[in-house]
Amino acid sequence: FQIFCVCSSLTSQICVTKMSTRNCQGMDSVIKPLDTIPEDKKVRVQRTQSTFDPFEKPANQVKRVHSENNACINFKTSSTGKESPKVRRHSSPSSPTSPKFGKADSYEKLEKLGEGSYATVYKGKSKVNGKLVALKVIRLQEEEGTPFTAIREASLLKGLKHANIVLLHDIIHTKETLTLVFEYVHTDLCQYMDKHPGGLHPDNVKLFLFQLLRGLSYIHQRYILHRDLKPQNLLISDTGELKLADFGLARAKSVPSHTYSNEVVTLWYRPPDVLLGSTEYSTCLDMWGVGCIFVEMIQGVAAFPGMKDIQDQLERIFLVLGTPNEDTWPGVHSLPHFKPERFTLYSSKSLRQAWNKLSYVNHAEDLASKLLQCSPKNRLSAQAALSHEYFSDLPPRLWELTDMSSIFTVPNVRLQPEAGESMRAFGKNNSYGKSLSNSKH
Repeated sequence: FQIFCVCSSLTSQICVTKMSTRNCQGMDSVIKPLDTIPEDKKVRVQRTQSTFDPFEKPANQVKRVHSENNACINFKTSSTGKESPKVRRHSSPSSPTSPKFGKADSYEKLEKLGEGSYATVYKGKSKVNGKLVALKVIRLQEEEGTPFTAIREASLLKGLKHANIVLLHDIIHTKETLTLVFEYVHTDLCQYMDKHPGGLHPDNVKLFLFQLLRGLSYIHQRYILHRDLKPQNLLISDTGELKLADFGLARAKSVPSHTYSNEVVTLWYRPPDVLLGSTEYSTCLDMWGVGCIFVEMIQGVAAFPGMKDIQDQLERIFLVLGTPNEDTWPGVHSLPHFKPERFTLYSSKSLRQAWNKLSYVNHAEDLASKLLQCSPKNRLSAQAALSHEYFSDLPPRLWELTDMSSIFTVPNVRLQPEAGESMRAFGKNNSYGKSLSNSKH
């Protein structure tokens, strides 16, 4: 099955040039080719409005980008330019040479978890080690072949090993299906917020956000942009570990002279530059989504729940952040869909006027305001956000963890019970300690 072979000859033909780009804070940085980076340096409101099906094969080929530290790295790629990441069948890390892995009969389907236009997700169980897994079964059609999003997702995930990124255990290929075997995570942030309406416990918001930024910083430093951040794609384990999932829209190894599709990101979490037709974006795309999710966790409602179309979505954003102009957002008039006469003229307001619960948490409003910037170059990067004062009361050891170490390995770091939730809400093995704001560091 040739598409799953890694062609070393391909990489030898790719000429990667150094690119000077401007970061989110206006500083210049030089992008190094991926292969030259030393290893030690690599470092939900009822959600009925969803304009993108995470299982749907996109009409246009999509984009990716990445950020390093404070840098907002801009890449472009043409709709005609083709990427063909290769995937290969591989075994579970726990048994790399076991012949039992990579076989369709090695897993038992327990129940259906969801279904899309080209894939169905099942809860399953490994017959090899008895562990629960999530089976993403992608139907193959002879005339279309393997969906490109599935190839891309598998290609990217097999190289990502981080505590806050869902782990791809196995890849199984048969004549009729391609199955991606993931670690099983029992819920997602969307379901978690629906279960606890009115906003989450402030300490839990902080831990979820820290983990989200930690996972994003990891992929951004590896020149990967997720491009579909939303609560449904953030898995939550029974101990509170948050994991980035669904990399079907993610992209990596950009070519500098092209543009991206702007048909990415579910509408509620899509930034204004993309809504206005920009195809020249970067990691800043993901950071807008982070800001929206942050506000939603604290306030208990979606930040910008557009109910009609792109025009309505933009109006909701401008109502809070102000209608942009060349002074507040240099270059906005050059965006394809920006017509000043189409928008009501709003002045900006403080975020606490729109979401009052931001004022209840120290430094939350400031962090949210630095993420929810209309101009993409002004948005904080994931790495910079991790150093924001909002996180200053967390144990310093959290910043020293290795990639595969959970934040819950640090003493006194644990979720707090949500309002009306019992101490056993997360299972018998989970214990709740005192509030992080009162914990010793």
